[in-house]
Amino acid sequence: MRNIRMLKKAAICTSLFMFSLFANAASDGVVSVASQHDVEQTAERMLNILEQKGMTVFNQVKHSEGAAKVGIELADTQLIIFGNPKVGSPLMKCQQLVALDLPQKALIWQDEQGKVWISYNDPQYLAKRHQVAGCDPVFAKIAGALAGISKAAAN
Repeated sequence: MRNIRMLKKAAICTSLFMFSLFANAASDGVVSVASQHDVEQTAERMLNILEQKGMTVFNQVKHSEGAAKVGIELADTQLIIFGNPKVGSPLMKCQQLVALDLPQKALIWQDEQGKVWISYNDPQYLAKRHQVAGCDPVFAKIAGALAGISKAAAN
């Protein structure tokens, strides 16, 4: 009888563990905001907003142009890499591995239907991914800033 109870508990624990793995895999941790502009205009708007907010833009990668150079047709796709050490450094102090996902990135891309999107990593996903503890206010600040910047660039 005791062995049956232990097996049931083990089965329940295994099921819960597998469910949590599936739930994490299903949640991609990406926030996407629809833009009213084409990719080039959206990227330009985002760059201007980042500059106005005092952010550092580290690079702008035009993936579709790179793909064209090797004979691959890719829908218009640009990646903007940006950040602010005043915000990112405290996160790295909480959990240094979060630096794998910093600086921030925004992907501006056109889908198969011609719709343009701004996509970025959900800060709460990064907190969970890197098991960051004690930096909730910083993540909340980043989430608000990314939402505001994306909305302003998209409208």
